[in-house]
Amino acid sequence: QVQLVETGGGLVQTGASLRLSCACSRCIFSNFGMGWFRQAPGKEREFVAAISWTGSTDYADSVKGRFTIFRNNAKNVLFLQMKSLKPEDTAVYYCARGRTGLAATSILDYDYWGQGTQVTVSS
Repeated sequence: QVQLVETGGGLVQTGASLRLSCACSRCIFSNFGMGWFRQAPGKEREFVAAISWTGSTDYADSVKGRFTIFRNNAKNVLFLQMKSLKPEDTAVYYCARGRTGLAATSILDYDYWGQGTQVTVSS
């Protein structure tokens, strides 16, 4: 069974940086697109960033220029580097493995999910 485990969340102030990691075990990591999503209290889970198996990326407009998604296929690890964090970035962040090798933006295009890591940005 594929297992995804996110780490790196925490409580930070506005303008700070954080790097999230997602370790994928028992999975064929390099052949699949990977994504980051987030869910704030009372809101639906939303797309944040995705990376294809070839390394092409896509971002939500709200994080473009501030967040960077990248992957280490040799170690089966996905990353999300977050800069200039804002209070509206506060959410539980989830990584997910895509059903294909594309950098998909829809929740429906992902079949395995991690348990999430909390990111809280104070003003």
